[in-house]
Amino acid sequence: MSVAKHIVVVGAGIVGVSAAIWLTRAGAKVTLIDKNAPGQGTSFGNAGVLASCSVVPVTAPGLVLKGPKLLLDPGFPLFMRWSYLPKLAPWLLRYLSHANDNDTRRISKGLTPIVADSVEQHKALSEGGGASRYMVPSDYSFAYADRAAFEADAYTWQLRRVAGFEPDILEGEAVHEYEPAFGPAVGLLAVMRDHGYITDPGGYVAALAETFAEMGGRVVTAEVTDFDLVGGTVQAVLTDQGRFDCDHVVLSAGIWSKPLAAKLGLNVPLESERGYHIVFKEPVSAPKSPTMVAAGKFVATPMEAGLRCAGIVEFGGLDAGPSRAPLKLLRKTVEQTFPDLTYADTEEWLGHRPAPTDSLPLIGEIGQSGVYTAFGHHHIGLTGGPKTGRLVAGLITGDRPNIDLAAYNPNRF
Repeated sequence: MSVAKHIVVVGAGIVGVSAAIWLTRAGAKVTLIDKNAPGQGTSFGNAGVLASCSVVPVTAPGLVLKGPKLLLDPGFPLFMRWSYLPKLAPWLLRYLSHANDNDTRRISKGLTPIVADSVEQHKALSEGGGASRYMVPSDYSFAYADRAAFEADAYTWQLRRVAGFEPDILEGEAVHEYEPAFGPAVGLLAVMRDHGYITDPGGYVAALAETFAEMGGRVVTAEVTDFDLVGGTVQAVLTDQGRFDCDHVVLSAGIWSKPLAAKLGLNVPLESERGYHIVFKEPVSAPKSPTMVAAGKFVATPMEAGLRCAGIVEFGGLDAGPSRAPLKLLRKTVEQTFPDLTYADTEEWLGHRPAPTDSLPLIGEIGQSGVYTAFGHHHIGLTGGPKTGRLVAGLITGDRPNIDLAAYNPNRF
């Protein structure tokens, strides 16, 4: 930038804090605004994995036929608050329309540049600050009952291989030599090397925000209510704590970005995919590295607070409190997977993954408004947050990325 600009970043999760840091490094004056403290929203409760191989959307071929049966299966980690279905239906129909081979491959191709270099992007983001202590290099394993269960996921693994990710396969006794915490329910591991995880995602994002503040950035606790536009171009962000004049805005408030985008004329088909976690405090006989348990669709990650088991999919909107059935099933599957696990106590959490109908994040300018989107990361928020923040910062500062951003254009909706 030839002249330092004032940028307001709305949302202090991993994406917003990343954008704020990269913008500040480029010489911009940046104000980071969130109604909560940094890292205390959806970024707080994820599985903590820097899941570079997470390049395949939920909407794989066959979901349309399998989905209703899975919803009615009390033993499958997919839940619906049926009273919410009428409101969800328009979004759900558009979402399921992508459950075909062509769209799945297109979406996977779009996800790959955002997540594939996650570890390197997190290192570059946190370098020189206190947040780096939360990063741990590790394997990332996928646990299956047996070879047949692994081969049932052949389509997903084929797309991961296209993206350059090839697992090491362990079976039988080799599984338990690698990870003694597993019980007999796990007979095969697909191990991804060169991944990593965060030992406290909320603390990590808060530490990044501290680094941002030390660089001269401003962190404000306020609720954004509107934008002041002149001739269609943003002039200020309006909040319950006053007006913040600016040259550009980064909108990175996760699921809460939808109503703010609507004020700019962008109707984003975005829904909350409700996710849960349980932290098993002071665990004994817990896994030593992050593991995706295929049968339960959850990830078990060793963290500072204990063993966090995070996952489950529930549709039910933003307003309803946590359901008991998803948490009950999660506890049951954890017990089956790690039968020798003991712990002092547990803590439960519900959060909201921002899910666009096409499973691709929104990265780019809304029209010519000067407002840039950086939200809609579905299951890849922590993994893809630093790269997204860097990309959107580059769009504003003129540091053009070396990847095609057309797939993430917010104006596609």
